[in-house]
Amino acid sequence: MRSAAAGSTRTPVRNVPQGVAVLGLGASGDAAARLALEKYGSVYVSDHSDDGGTRRRARALEALGADVHLGGHDLGRIAGAGVVVTSPGIPGNAPVLRRLRARGVRWISEPEFAARFRTGALIGVTGTNGKTTTSVLIGHLLVAAGIDAAVGGNVGGGIAPPASALALRSPRAEWWVLELSSFQLAGIERFSPEIGVLTNLSEDHLDRYGEVARYFADKKRLFRNATAASRWVVNGEDAEALALAGDAVGELHLFAGKPRDAEPLPARARLSAFVRDGVLTLRTGAARGPDASDEPLVPREKLRLLGRHNVMNALAAALAARLAGAAPASLRRGLASFAPLPHRLEPVTERSGVLWVNDSKATNVTATLSALASIARPVVLILGGKDKGEDPLPLVPALGSAAARAVVLYGETAGRWARELSGPLSEGAGSGGDRIPVVVAAGLDDAVAVARRHALPGDALLLSPACPSFDLFRSYEERGARFAGLARERAR
Repeated sequence: MRSAAAGSTRTPVRNVPQGVAVLGLGASGDAAARLALEKYGSVYVSDHSDDGGTRRRARALEALGADVHLGGHDLGRIAGAGVVVTSPGIPGNAPVLRRLRARGVRWISEPEFAARFRTGALIGVTGTNGKTTTSVLIGHLLVAAGIDAAVGGNVGGGIAPPASALALRSPRAEWWVLELSSFQLAGIERFSPEIGVLTNLSEDHLDRYGEVARYFADKKRLFRNATAASRWVVNGEDAEALALAGDAVGELHLFAGKPRDAEPLPARARLSAFVRDGVLTLRTGAARGPDASDEPLVPREKLRLLGRHNVMNALAAALAARLAGAAPASLRRGLASFAPLPHRLEPVTERSGVLWVNDSKATNVTATLSALASIARPVVLILGGKDKGEDPLPLVPALGSAAARAVVLYGETAGRWARELSGPLSEGAGSGGDRIPVVVAAGLDDAVAVARRHALPGDALLLSPACPSFDLFRSYEERGARFAGLARERAR
C-alpha cells in the first residue's frame, strides 16, 4: 500500500478490509480510482480493454500508486475487495459481473461510492430525456443565486465531471447536482438525495434491458432510500413517471405545462411549477389550488432553449433550485441567461434560408419526437445509428405534423428503418397528404449531402438520429461535432 503522502497531502479516512476494486477505466472509473486512492491509499483497477486511451489512464493511476490490470479482470482480486465499484458502461450481464454474482459478491455504482464522501446536500436528476439540460440548468440557477453548487455524474461531453471528481474537490460544494443514468442507479445502496428530479419516462435501452419494465425498475431506485424529508420533482404530465414516484415518502412536487387548477392531482402531490399565460411560474408555498400564491418567473420567449420539452426541463430545474433555496429574482436572471447545450437542439448555422440544427444527443425515438415538435419549419430529418431495437413508426405522424420534406437514413438502423418507414411515409403522411421520401445514405457525410439537396429556403436541416452513435462514432458528441463541421462547411 502506498503512503498517503505519495500523491496526496491528505490522510486516508479509514481502512477498508481487503481494499477497493474498480471495474472499468473510463472517465467514471478513473475518477472513482483516484477517489479511492485519496481516501484509502490503495485501489485495484481492471478493464477488459487495452487501447491507447485506457493505457494512458492506467499509467497515470499507476504513477499515483494504483494497481491496474488491463485486458481482463482478476476475479479473485475483485471478489476479495471490501468495496467493488462498477462503471456504467459494464452491463449487468457482463461475464465478470455474472461470475461475481455467482460468488455472492455485491458491487456499487460510481455515484454511490462518491456520495459516501459528500458533506453537503444532493440533487439527483434522472429520466429518459432532458437529464443533462435539467442538471446543468439547476447548477446554473443555483450559482446565479449565490449558492455554492457543482454539477457532475452522467453528464459527459466535457460539460461536467463524474461524481467522484466532485468528492475530490476541496472545499467540496455545498450542493451537488448529479445526473444519474439507469445503469448508475442500478448500483446504489445508500444513495439518498435531498431533492430528486424525474424528468420523464419512455422506452429506451432495450438492447441492454430486453424489456422496458426492467429499465423502469432501475429508474425507480432513485426513490429507494426516500425519507419524510425527501423532496421529489416529477413530471406531472407523464403517467409512467407519476406511477414510478407514486409510493415514495416525502414531498411530491409536480411540474406541468399548464396550471391544472381544476384537475385532481395524485394523492400527496402538489402542482408546484407550470406555465400560466405564457409565463413560467412556481408555487412552492404550503397553500394549494387557485388561491395559492404564485411566483411568476420569465415569459416563455425569454428562454433561449428550443421546444416545449425544454420548457418542461426549465420548469423542473427552476422548481428544484427554488426548493434548494434560490430566490425568484435570481431564478429569473438565470433562466434568461442560460444558453443551449451542445448537441441538444443546438442551432449551428443558418445559410441560404436553411437552419442547420444539431440534436445528436437524441438517442431514442422519444427524443426525436420532441425535436420534431420543437421546430416551427418544414424539416429534412437525418435519422440513424446503432440499432437498439426501437420501433420507428411513432415518428410517422410527427413527420407529417412537422411538414417533413424528406427523411435521410444512415448507419446500422438504416435498412430496417427504411423498410418500416417507407410504406407509411409513401402513403401521404406529409403536409397536405404529400408523400415523404425516404433515402438511405452511405454514412453521415453522405446523409448530410443528401439532406442538403432536399432542403429549401425556410427549412430546418435536423440531425436528430433517434439512435446511439456507437455504430460509426465513439460518442454522440463526436457525431454531433462531425455534423456541425459539415454544416459550417456545406451551408456556404
